[in-house]
Amino acid sequence: MNLKFDRRGLIPAIAQDAETGDVLMLAYMTRESIRLTLEQKEVWFYSRSRKELWHKGATSGNILELVSMAGDCDGDALLLKVRPRGPACHTGNRTCFFTPLESSEETQ
Repeated sequence: MNLKFDRRGLIPAIAQDAETGDVLMLAYMTRESIRLTLEQKEVWFYSRSRKELWHKGATSGNILELVSMAGDCDGDALLLKVRPRGPACHTGNRTCFFTPLESSEETQ
């Protein structure tokens, strides 16, 4: 598959629980983090704030074990089906998507 990275060499990656289907988080990957993930079967991302590779769970122990990786039809996003070993979110929540938006005013 011909993946399309942005000008910074990044591609968005969605982590989804392989068993429940819950969307756990969105992060970014580089060619190197994709290679490491496929080789080690544990998810690596790229931290945009720290500007470095990030082995998910290296500090917390909350790793994401890779089940499968697929590109979307345009090749500009990835879907990682994973087995989470603990909460995916740095807040301690199982998923990063726990804050409902109630109105369009919240986008201001």
